[in-house]
Amino acid sequence: MDEHKENLHAKDVNVKKMSQTGEEEEEEKEKPCARICPVGESAPQVSSSQPSGDFSHPVYKEIALANGHINRMSKDELRIKLSELKLDTRGVKDVMKKRLKSHYKKQKLLQTAAEGGPTDTYYDHICVVDFEATCEEDNPSDFLHEIIEFPMVLINTHTLEIVDTFQEYVKPELNPQLSDFCVKLTGITQKMVDEADPFPEVLQRVVAWLQERELGTKYKYAILTDGAWDMSKFLNIQCRISRIRYPQFAKKWINIRKSYGNFYKVLPPASQLKSSFEFRVPRTQTKLSTMLEKLGLKYEGRPHSGLDDSRNIARIALRMLQDGCQLRVNERMHAGQLLSVPSSAPVEGAPAPHSPRSRD
Repeated sequence: MDEHKENLHAKDVNVKKMSQTGEEEEEEKEKPCARICPVGESAPQVSSSQPSGDFSHPVYKEIALANGHINRMSKDELRIKLSELKLDTRGVKDVMKKRLKSHYKKQKLLQTAAEGGPTDTYYDHICVVDFEATCEEDNPSDFLHEIIEFPMVLINTHTLEIVDTFQEYVKPELNPQLSDFCVKLTGITQKMVDEADPFPEVLQRVVAWLQERELGTKYKYAILTDGAWDMSKFLNIQCRISRIRYPQFAKKWINIRKSYGNFYKVLPPASQLKSSFEFRVPRTQTKLSTMLEKLGLKYEGRPHSGLDDSRNIARIALRMLQDGCQLRVNERMHAGQLLSVPSSAPVEGAPAPHSPRSRD
């Protein structure tokens, strides 16, 4: 439902929109070692009068010099170097550069006993969710999308593996008859939803599944989605339709499109830059299929199957962790509004899940 969600995002009238400023993806703050060495330039000399601080250690000058060298490497040189280091050689040039820089930075910081590393060390698990919902080819502006597939894919951030999955279909309440377009898009048949339980009962089993894995109690975890729509639109609308409160454990999540865009920055032509640091991956390059392609991966399974989409999103998340990205919550729901979580905010895991509560 990737491209269909793009259309929903453009004409969403059911959920309050953020301001234009809030909708813009917040850039992860560049570490000073990255600011020292803009793309294609060597690191400047560090003045002895420079104020001391966390990034005044000489190791950051070494990292900046290495980054400058890596920026000047050709794609073949990058692939050879990654192969020598027994790192993944797949992906476009910008992805390979980021992978090599992250590896070198990790090694240098470990040598100086500083923090750093290629895996997420805060969350023990990341839970990927990608709903499928009722839809029509040309949805009217007042169409209410109901969740018809609830999949979850669980990632262990320490072993960097998919360790478990959950999937159930859901019986829609307002529009129980699926459109031909919806059936063709998702592969979900009328029989599947007719035999399924209503959303509150499915959500109760989701909660039980999370509780059995001790998420939010023994293990720290976060929800991850491909875009903002799953939580801010589909789950929000579904809870209103089902007359239950929005679940606390789903009020904050990792939008992997933002994380991908901020981590794998692509430099546009110099003439389009206002400064050396004002660049990010365009929105069109953060679709599921494009992210997979840029990382040298191929889609596995049936597109628009919620479980298969979730598995492929999880593969992207795992590759990003391997490449040195520290995935963190970057979006949240507050009073029915979608808001960004600044990178400076304290890192928190999702709370322990609890049974759905009635709105009445």
